[in-house]
Amino acid sequence: MAISFKNALGVHQDTLGIRSRRAEVLASNISNADTPHYKAKDIDFASSLENAKKRMLGVGLLRTNHKHFGSAPEPMYDVKYRVPLQPDTGDGNTVDMATERNHYVKNSMEYQTTFNFLSKKFAGLYKSIRGKV
Repeated sequence: MAISFKNALGVHQDTLGIRSRRAEVLASNISNADTPHYKAKDIDFASSLENAKKRMLGVGLLRTNHKHFGSAPEPMYDVKYRVPLQPDTGDGNTVDMATERNHYVKNSMEYQTTFNFLSKKFAGLYKSIRGKV
């Protein structure tokens, strides 16, 4: 009997991917803190997770004929510009280093938590396969 990772891991594997992509976006914000006219971006985790759930369930339009156009899948990551918390300093840059660091650290801890959860899941699957409980 084959193991379905989709059923065994659920949406957690997508959660890890979203958190990883968000870390890249936040790191990009931090590295461009002094770049004139750079606009801070972030990933909306809730909507990205909702998109991942829809993909997992296969929600979409049903094609009843091969001539019908297929709907374009929604992007997995919903990257948006962040609304600045501080007034413009004159160079057009909207990156607030304190905010970016806080978001990065929080995302890093959530990534590690998800990673640990998946690690325990794989350890449990391994024990099941080997027959040791």
